[in-house]
Amino acid sequence: MMDDAQAYELASAAQRAWLCQGAPLQLVWRSENIVFATLHGSGAKLALRLHRPGYQDPAAIACELAWCAQLADAGVAVVEPLPAASGAWIAQVQGMTASCLRWISGKPFGEAGVPLADSAVLKRAGELGALLADLHNASDAGACPAPFARASWDREALIGPAPRLGPFWENPTLAPEESLLLQQAREKAALLLPQATDYGPIHGDVLRSNVMVEAGALRLIDFDDCGPGWRLYDLATALIQSWGDPDLPEQARRLVQGYRTRRALPDDQLALLPLFLALRGFASAGWVVSRAPQDLPRQRAYAQRALDLAQLLLADTPPWEDIG
Repeated sequence: MMDDAQAYELASAAQRAWLCQGAPLQLVWRSENIVFATLHGSGAKLALRLHRPGYQDPAAIACELAWCAQLADAGVAVVEPLPAASGAWIAQVQGMTASCLRWISGKPFGEAGVPLADSAVLKRAGELGALLADLHNASDAGACPAPFARASWDREALIGPAPRLGPFWENPTLAPEESLLLQQAREKAALLLPQATDYGPIHGDVLRSNVMVEAGALRLIDFDDCGPGWRLYDLATALIQSWGDPDLPEQARRLVQGYRTRRALPDDQLALLPLFLALRGFASAGWVVSRAPQDLPRQRAYAQRALDLAQLLLADTPPWEDIG
């Protein structure tokens, strides 16, 4: 793993591509990407990102940024990329890909583990639903690169033999009978997926930390996982961190209500939202294995959530009564 000194060295080299060499650098985030705060030559504050090697190739990252730029031009509240002095969206620095975004002066509207009651996540769920509808509408109207060179969130990526985020039924905290249960739910999901009809560019990771509040408005960030997928997957991802919270049904109701103010969501499609909530829970149970290999309690928490969702899916029992 790259240490902070190496990251600063690479970020300093990347600054030259955006003509901000010599400007202060501050490490502000280490996760999938390493993010620095810096200043453009014009004085504008920027977020300079060093992308994790091996996750997205340079062409896919450039496509992500081009999509964000087109969405922003269409009036959708998303993060705004800044091209390098060469006009390219990215720069290569010692084998790593770098990019720059306009700095967002705000904070996430929520964080994992915080109860929904009296939270912005619940109070502003309708706004988030409308924002997701805006993103989907603008993409369908042409605010998207063609071709959209991003990995898909399709059947193979979610429940195929080698899911994109890992075989969730092999989470090491699972007992054999639990692994079997997840595989049975996976088989049922495969039967239900063809009923979903709205497929196109999605954000793919609408977690609480990826929704910022800036100047009182919501703005989507972190499009690392964007790609073609079912639109219901975006709605489900916005709900998954609320699993187990008594206010989840109300959050879902408000999210859907806000979405429907901007985009059609027929009742037969809304009935599939629990399926996509389960699919997101399954994906996370696979993802956590490689991201927290020594943290068995965290791995178990993700696995248990997947098991709970699998049981409901197999029993045809939605996690709410009526959110339409």
